[in-house]
Amino acid sequence: MDQRQIEELIDPAAIARAEPLGLLARYIVEGYMAGEHKSPYRGFAIEFAQHREYSFGDDLRHLDWKVLGRTDRYFIKQYEQETNFVSNILLDGSESMQYGSGKLTKFQYGKVLAACLSYLILNQRDAVALGIFDESMKDYSPRSDNRATLPALLTRLANFKPSDLTDIGLVLDSLARQIRRKGIVILITDLFDDEAKILEGIQHLRFGGSEVILFHVMDPHELDFPFNGLVEFEGLERVPKILTRPAEIRRTYMKEVESFCARVREGCEKNQVHYVLANTGRSVADLLGGYLAFRQRTLKRR
Repeated sequence: MDQRQIEELIDPAAIARAEPLGLLARYIVEGYMAGEHKSPYRGFAIEFAQHREYSFGDDLRHLDWKVLGRTDRYFIKQYEQETNFVSNILLDGSESMQYGSGKLTKFQYGKVLAACLSYLILNQRDAVALGIFDESMKDYSPRSDNRATLPALLTRLANFKPSDLTDIGLVLDSLARQIRRKGIVILITDLFDDEAKILEGIQHLRFGGSEVILFHVMDPHELDFPFNGLVEFEGLERVPKILTRPAEIRRTYMKEVESFCARVREGCEKNQVHYVLANTGRSVADLLGGYLAFRQRTLKRR
């Protein structure tokens, strides 16, 4: 993989907009240490969680000397209350995400969004886990609050190639059963799936106490349907090809898309989930900066 392609996943303009705003938890989270976010726990952490490699600036008191003696490598002990919150970023890597009418496909746009969010979360010393899915979780990087893990996350994003069907509801249900502590789940997807099952999966996550943010990724041509003449549309995710005159179905198509988005938004609002329409014709900087500014305003009103 070209190093330039990996580096391009971090959008400097998006980071410049997002960093001053930050990503704070809206609800009480079960984190690892006292920090920016409210926790239902008090006192000292006692439950061991995992090791991670030592990085410059880590507290030497948490070095695992036994591991050092056996392996001659420096590892830090992490406990269940040693980071502020865990954010699970889930990126849809199904075939439908390959569509794109402009510079970026939906998947490329989603990768940049996931990369910038990962950078932001790690930079504020919270923990991030990254999963790329279609019908199941195809690539998963466990949670880490070590900023040195960012290059590995970017490489995973850069290397993944969408190809299969999607089952968003199943993936969300599976994650909800695995999450041990309340945190934030960020879902980046075009929602090319059964909306009822998607909302059921979101409800399952919310029932467990996790906050959910949904970035609904759509291409401008999917939203505006600007096609003319006789057009053959090539199906994705085993949808057959369709030959039609777009002008004859534009009104019906637009009505269906608007209705679908409204139903999903309403379902999200009922579950206290932030729904964000991510139009790939809009810069990631504008999208992320706008959302985080809105998020800060909602926190101040609480």
